[in-house]
Amino acid sequence: MATITAKDVAALRAKTGIGMMECKKALVEANGDVDAAVKILREKGELKAESKMATRIAADGIVEVLKDGDVTAMIEVNSETDFVAKNESFKEFVNELLKLIVAQKPADIDALMACKYDDEMTVDAKLKEMIFKIGETLTIRRFALVEGLTSTYIHGTGSIGVVAKFETNVADKPEFAAFAKNIALQIGAYPTPYLNREQVPADVIESEKNILLAQIANDPANAKKPDAIKEKMVMGRISKFYDNNCLVDMTYVKDEDMKVGQYVKATAKELGGEIAIVDFYRFEKGEGIQKREENFADEIAKMTAGK
Repeated sequence: MATITAKDVAALRAKTGIGMMECKKALVEANGDVDAAVKILREKGELKAESKMATRIAADGIVEVLKDGDVTAMIEVNSETDFVAKNESFKEFVNELLKLIVAQKPADIDALMACKYDDEMTVDAKLKEMIFKIGETLTIRRFALVEGLTSTYIHGTGSIGVVAKFETNVADKPEFAAFAKNIALQIGAYPTPYLNREQVPADVIESEKNILLAQIANDPANAKKPDAIKEKMVMGRISKFYDNNCLVDMTYVKDEDMKVGQYVKATAKELGGEIAIVDFYRFEKGEGIQKREENFADEIAKMTAGK
């Protein structure tokens, strides 16, 4: 049996980033063969990663953005705790994913997971390695890849990310950059499902109308009103729906007397050109994910109960 020295263990740890005890066990199992030990660690890492991903919920993490010329990428990668989200190796992993997305332009998450992360492994394998190293469930939840003129915004340390895309003939003017940043800030400030009224699906509006008609019918003050009056009341309330759910119909955050669409037109007139918001993405870290109710202290107490 090969003699395993502390230097050998330290070298394997430096190469893999995995704990000393795990490295020592792998070297012993591999009889001192470093390459075989790396393979063993990866195999164990995949098993542990699959186990964690099946039982743990990752609802924290980070949203990050990268611009490279006229290509912009935004990604959300989740972890179980905000402590891990602040880890330098985790943040480096997220930034490398953004570079990969910009360079390889995967179509979706499955395609991203199949991309080569480096000369040795795919993104899927690297993710499992990161789970093994860090000891928490990590998930690459979603990304956006936008080509064209954009403005971006990251709130705080990555709790919310925004990419807004524009078409304009005044992009060279410094005032446009300030305008575009204001639009990105607006999107960051308020969750907004749609860009404009045309984007709202017909079935969403129909459902909203039915809800409003039911509310009117259940209101004794309005129930006996003619159908034509009820229809007008519904349309008035639908207008409020657009105000709350369509970006260009929303109140502009920096001027309550103006809607976002009016701000766009006013800026275009001031700069002597044309401006249109054509698309936007807003990622909020962990939105829609059911967060775990237990804390780690409770979990440890359960694991050690009766021992």
